[in-house]
Amino acid sequence: MNEKTTKAAGPDVCPGTKKQLDLNAVKAQIEQTTGPEYWRSLEELAGSEEFKEMLHREFPKGASEWLDTFSRRGFLKTMGASLALAGLSGCTRMPRQEIVPYVKQPENLVPGKPQYYATAFTLGGYASPVLVESHEFRPTKIEGNPQHPASFGGTDIYAQASLLDLYDPDRAQNITYLGDIRSWDAFMAAVKGPIAVQKGIAGAGVRILTQGVTSPTLASQIKSYLAANPQAKWHVWEPINRDNVYEGAKMAFGEVVETRYDLSKADVIVSLDADFLYAGFPGSTRYIRDFAARRNPDGNMNRLYVIESTPSSTGMKADHRLPMLAKDVAGFARGLANPFLNPPQSANGGVVGDIPGLAAPIIQDLRRHQGSSIVIVGDHQPPVVHALAHAINAALGNVGKTVFYSDPVDANPINRTESAHDLVQDIRGGKVDLLLILGGNPAYDAPAEFEFASALKSNAVAQKIYLGTHSNETAELCHWHVPEAHYLESWSDARAYDGTASIVQPLIDPLYGGKTAHELVTILAGQPGLSGHDLVQQYWQKQHPGSDFDTLWRKSLHDGWVEGTAFNPKSTQEKARGFGGGGVREGAGNAIELNFRRDPSIYDGRFANNGWLQELPKPLTKLTWDNPVMVGPAMAERLKLNFKDVAEVEFQGKKIKGPVWIQAGHPDNSVTLFLGYGRKRAGQVGTGAGFDVYPLRPTQNPWIAVGDVRITKTGVTYNLASTQGYQTMETPDGGERPLVMERSLAEYKKEPDFAQEEDKKTPRELTLYPNYDYSKETYSWGMAIDLNACVGCNNCIVACQSENNIAVVGQEQTRKGRHMHWIRVDAYYNGPRENPKGFFQPVPCMQCENAPCEIVCPVGATTHSTEGLNDMVYNRCIGTRYCSNNCPYKVRRFNFLLFQDWETPQYKMMRNPDVTIRSRGVMEKCTYCVQRINEKRIDAERADTTIQDGTLQTACQQSCPANAIVFGNLNDPNSLVNKWKAQPRNYSLLGELNTRPRTTYLAEVRNPNPELEAEHS
Repeated sequence: MNEKTTKAAGPDVCPGTKKQLDLNAVKAQIEQTTGPEYWRSLEELAGSEEFKEMLHREFPKGASEWLDTFSRRGFLKTMGASLALAGLSGCTRMPRQEIVPYVKQPENLVPGKPQYYATAFTLGGYASPVLVESHEFRPTKIEGNPQHPASFGGTDIYAQASLLDLYDPDRAQNITYLGDIRSWDAFMAAVKGPIAVQKGIAGAGVRILTQGVTSPTLASQIKSYLAANPQAKWHVWEPINRDNVYEGAKMAFGEVVETRYDLSKADVIVSLDADFLYAGFPGSTRYIRDFAARRNPDGNMNRLYVIESTPSSTGMKADHRLPMLAKDVAGFARGLANPFLNPPQSANGGVVGDIPGLAAPIIQDLRRHQGSSIVIVGDHQPPVVHALAHAINAALGNVGKTVFYSDPVDANPINRTESAHDLVQDIRGGKVDLLLILGGNPAYDAPAEFEFASALKSNAVAQKIYLGTHSNETAELCHWHVPEAHYLESWSDARAYDGTASIVQPLIDPLYGGKTAHELVTILAGQPGLSGHDLVQQYWQKQHPGSDFDTLWRKSLHDGWVEGTAFNPKSTQEKARGFGGGGVREGAGNAIELNFRRDPSIYDGRFANNGWLQELPKPLTKLTWDNPVMVGPAMAERLKLNFKDVAEVEFQGKKIKGPVWIQAGHPDNSVTLFLGYGRKRAGQVGTGAGFDVYPLRPTQNPWIAVGDVRITKTGVTYNLASTQGYQTMETPDGGERPLVMERSLAEYKKEPDFAQEEDKKTPRELTLYPNYDYSKETYSWGMAIDLNACVGCNNCIVACQSENNIAVVGQEQTRKGRHMHWIRVDAYYNGPRENPKGFFQPVPCMQCENAPCEIVCPVGATTHSTEGLNDMVYNRCIGTRYCSNNCPYKVRRFNFLLFQDWETPQYKMMRNPDVTIRSRGVMEKCTYCVQRINEKRIDAERADTTIQDGTLQTACQQSCPANAIVFGNLNDPNSLVNKWKAQPRNYSLLGELNTRPRTTYLAEVRNPNPELEAEHS
C-alpha cells in the first residue's frame, strides 16, 4: 500500500496574477502519478511555475506591498528604519471615546456581564433557534440553542451573519413615498382611504405578496383577512423555493407533505443531487449533527452515496460520489427504483454511461439495510425524482423509521412560480388596486419572463406598498417603502423544519423605527395599534386557553420554543405508481446543460450587502465577492477556456457574461451559474458585485435548463478573488507533507494508528525550545478536530469573525492575500480531476508548544502563557511579520491597512467589548478565545472551584453543527479533549517539524462499498 501523504496547496486564488493554466499538463501529471496525492488546485496538480514561485515567497504576491506601486522594503528605505522601530501601529490615531456611567442602572444588568436571550432566525420560512448574547442591551453574538431539538446548539453561516445585518448602516431608515421621506402618520392617512374602499368590495383589488411563511401568527392574520375579504388574494414568491418538493409529494401521495429524516438511524444514505449538509437546506443543522455522529469508525459507521450535478460539500463527504448531468438524475432514479417497483418504470433514456455499474451495488446495499436507509433528493430536481425517492423509501420500509412525513411547515404551500405569474397577470389586467409586498425582492429575482419589474413600473396599481429592510430594486418601484424591523428588533414566531414553533423576541429597540409584517397586516385589516407582542401573545393564548398560559408563555420565551408544537408524523397513502416523464428532456443528448444554484455564501442575493458572507470563502472554490461560470476540466479544454477568461453564456436569446472557474469533479458538458449577484441596489457592499444570472433563468425548469446553450470566450479577462492556496503549508522545494491523513474503514481496522506514524518518527526531546512545565498549573489548554465529522460548512469562520471583531478587507485586498480570517477551512482533493475525492481541514492557530513564531519576534509581542497559549500583545507589535514568516501553518494575519471602521456608530454597537479592536500594523491570530477562558476562570474562582469540562467552549466549537471541534483542559485526564487525543487516529499537523501543536486532528476514515472498491481496483 502506498503511503498517503499530502501535497499542499497552490495559488488557485487569483488567476489574473499568473499565466494561463495548461490543462493538458494537469491531465499528463495525473497520468504519471504512481501513488495517491492530495491537492488543492489544478495549478498545483500541474506543477505550474506560478505555484512553484509562490512556495518561495514569504507572503503571497501583492501581500508584501503597502501601496500598489510602493513596496514595504522601499518604504522603509525611504523613510528610515527608525520609523519601523517607532511602531507603525502608532500611525493611526484611535478615536476618542467618552465613558458615561448609568445614572440609574437597569434592573438585572451587571456591566461587563453578558446576558443571553432565546429567539429564532428565519430563512426561507424555516426557523433556526438561536441564543443571542447581549452586552448592555446590544446584541453582539449569535449562538445555537443547545436545548432545541432542531439544532442542539449548532448554527449555520446565515444565522451567525444575521447579526451584521442588524447593524448594517445601509438599512432603510425612514418611511418614503416615491423616494421622499414621510412620517408614519402620513402613511396611515394615505392608505386609510384605499383600505376602506377595498373593504366595501370584499378586497377584490387587494393582493398580498409574501415569501414563505411559517409564522403561525402571521398566517392566522392573513387568513383572517382573506376570510373577511374573500376577493383578496395571497401570493407567495421566493426564488429558492420548494415547488419541486411539493409537486413531487402530490405526485406520490396526492397531497403536500413535509419530509424529514432521522440520519442518526441511517446506515446507508443515497443523495440524489441533495446538498443536505450545507446551510440553506431545511433542517441542515440537525442533519449535519446526526450525520457526523455516525461517522465514527470505531462505532456503527454510516455510508454515503452522492450523485450530483454540481460539486458540493455533501459530495466532498461521500464514500462514493458520481458526477452526473442534472437532467440524467431522473433516469438514474428510475434505475434505482425499478427493483423496488411493481411494475417497474421506464428508464426514459436516462441511464447513461457507467451508471448501471454504480446502481447495482447501491441497490444491493439498500436491500441489506431496509428500514435503516434513506434516499434524499435535492430541491432543484424535478418532481418525478422526489416521487421516485418516496416510492423507494416506502418499499424499503424506511417510512416511520428514518423517513417521516408531516403536515407542511409552510403555511401556504402553493406553487411559487405559478403564484408569481398569476400576480403579474392580475396587475397587467388591471385587477390590482392595492399591492402589499411583505419582504423579498421580486423585482430582482422573479422569473425574467414574467417581467415583474416592468409590471411594477406601470401605473396599473394605485397603491404599491413595500415592507423591506433595504431600499432595493423592489422598493425603488413601489410608492411606499416602509422600513422592516430586523428579527432581533421584533416580536414574531416561526416554525423549525420539524414544526416546532419558536417565539421571536426582540433584544433591542428598532434602530430606525422599523415595522413588522404583523403591524402592516393589522392596518390592512383595519386594526391598527396592535403591537407585535400583543398579536403573538394573543395567538398563542387562543391555542392554549387556561390559567396556566402565563407560565407557558414565560417558559417559551426562556427556552426558545413552544413545547408540544412539533408536527406529529402522519401516515401517507401512495398513489398508483405511474410517475410518467416529468424530467428535463429538452435538447439533444449532447446539449450543454445549465444549472442554476443558490450561492453558498449570499444565498439568493438577500445577503449581498453582508460583508461577512461576501468575504466568506465558498466551500470548494474558496471564491469571495464573486460568482463564476463554473465548468469542468474536460469542457474547459474543449472550449479552450481557462481561469480568468470571461465567457458569454447564451440561452434562448438571452446573454450574460461572467468569469470562468474550472472545478475538478464538475460534470462534463455542464455549466453551473450561481444566483444572487449583479445587484443594482444592494447597498455599499453588495451593489455591482458579481454578475446577475436571473435574466437567464427560465420559468419552466428554473433550476436545470437544457437546449440552445452557447458558451463563447470573449477575450476579456477578470481577476477572481479566491483564498485557495494563499496560506500554503508546502515546502519551498515542493516536497510532500502529511497534511490530510486518510484511510478506508477496512484499512483503518487493520492499522488503526496509521496517522501517528509521522509523530513517532520525530524525537520530541531533541529541541532548542524551553521545556514548559504545566504540572503545577491548573489549566493547560488544547484542541482536537475530527476531520471525519467536519463537513466544510464554514460556520466556524463566521462565528470566529463575530466573536473576535475581525474586519472585512474587501475584494481588492482579498486578491492580494490580505484576508483576515483567524481560521480557514482548506479543501483538498485526491484522485482524477474528473471525479476526485474531497477533504476539508479547518486550520486555526496550532498554539505550538515549540512555537517558531515566538523566538523570532524582536519585541516579544508573541509570547507563551503559563497555560500553553501562544498570546499576542498588540501594544508591542511593530509589524515586522517575522512571526508569520516563521509559522509553518500560515495562520497569522497582518493589518496592512486600517481595515476596521472606526466611524460608523452602528459597528461600535456590534463589537464584542471583551476583545480588543485592532488597528493598523499589528499581527492577529487565533487565541483559543482567551476572553472566554478568562471569563470562565473568573466565574470559577468566584465559586471557589475549577472550570468544569464542557462548560468552556471556543466560538468555533460552540457553533459547529457537526461537533467536529473539542476544546478543553489537557491537565484534566478525564476531559473530552484528552480522550480524543488518546485515539489512534489523532495526529499532529506537520508533526515532523516538532512544533508540538496543541491543536491536533483525528484522521479521516471513509466507508466505501467493498463491491465498488473491488470493481474499481
